[in-house]
Amino acid sequence: MSVLEAPWKREWWPDALVGAVVAFLGIADLTAGFSWWGRSPGAEWFVTLGFALAAGLFRRAPGGALLVVWVSSTLLVLSSDQLLPVQAVVALVAYGTARYGNTTIVWLSGLSIPFGALAAIYVINANGTIVLGRFYSPVRSVYDGGVGPVTFLTIGTMVLAVPWLVGLVVRSQAQTEVSRQDRDVAQELRLEAEAGRAQAQEIADLRAEQTRLAHDVHDVVGHSLAVILAQAESAQFLPDDDPERIRKTLENVATSARQSLQDVRSVLSGSDALSAGSSTTAGMDSLVDGLRTAGNDIRSAVFGDPRPLPPELDVVAFRVLQEMLTNALRHGSRGTAVHVERHWEGELRIEVRNTIDADADGPPSDIATDDTQPVTAPSTGLEGMRRRVEAVGGRLDVRRRDDPESGSSFTATAWIPLRTVTT
Repeated sequence: MSVLEAPWKREWWPDALVGAVVAFLGIADLTAGFSWWGRSPGAEWFVTLGFALAAGLFRRAPGGALLVVWVSSTLLVLSSDQLLPVQAVVALVAYGTARYGNTTIVWLSGLSIPFGALAAIYVINANGTIVLGRFYSPVRSVYDGGVGPVTFLTIGTMVLAVPWLVGLVVRSQAQTEVSRQDRDVAQELRLEAEAGRAQAQEIADLRAEQTRLAHDVHDVVGHSLAVILAQAESAQFLPDDDPERIRKTLENVATSARQSLQDVRSVLSGSDALSAGSSTTAGMDSLVDGLRTAGNDIRSAVFGDPRPLPPELDVVAFRVLQEMLTNALRHGSRGTAVHVERHWEGELRIEVRNTIDADADGPPSDIATDDTQPVTAPSTGLEGMRRRVEAVGGRLDVRRRDDPESGSSFTATAWIPLRTVTT
């Protein structure tokens, strides 16, 4: 790796080169073209080297460059020497402090401009205008002709103020560009965040849809299996000499299985077409009638005036009643009636009550009230019912009652808010 390839060299070598060029020109001026004979180091040498150092620091350390300029200028004033050409570097330092300095350096450099001009006027008045005349002889004649300090103060202020203002303009443009880049980065981050949020929402929707499908399949398959199991168990007690009843029972089993497959296909296809029909009343009536046809003792009662419901409530009411009847068939006492009530009042109240054996645990529930025996076993079916009902603003209650006279029973009640169909 060469010297100029080192990282710190790549950062500093242009500035060092500027300082070296200023030092070269300043020394050449002091020695009259490098004529060293009879030259002895004096204050002007330190001033020259100081301004060369300031030229090398103007970009990387503008505060240090400003300090070096003031120290060198003060030394020049105290030594009563004349102005030096190398002091033109002060314009470069003025630009650097405004362009690269922090807020404090910018303010200090701005305040230094009028004071620097006053210092220059002081040196000119004290030592003449040798340097000025060297570069532009008419200046001496104008000055000798009576140009006052105010004019030179104005000219000196402009010499310092113009590069300082240019530095501020370039600084502002650079900050604007940085702000634009920051906005672009923020925009990209915002778009990435929105894309991530959209992806997360898509995943959440997919999981919600999978959960819904799982619940629907559970309800459909669980209900059908409960009906088929009840029919198959009842067939064991049929007399062998009654083939007609055996045939009828097997037909009911086949019908239930066929209907279950049709319902599962409907659920998986996304149509969620209820086998019960197109309305809540017809759907639940068909559900109850299907169980009766299968040989179950279902006693149903309807109170109030049924009304059509929006599709989301229609599905919830049907699925909840389906799960209630499934639990009643699965856990109820064989040969006892299942009571179904539907109350169309301020809200749709669906209640299913079935008798259970006194020593049976019954369908599990995590709801316990004063007249309920606590049951802590988990239940996918009941939990699925609860989520369905609560999703539409309703509620679910499951109770077990132990009565010495009428026996033990389970009652599941769902309240579903009524919202009529809008056209």
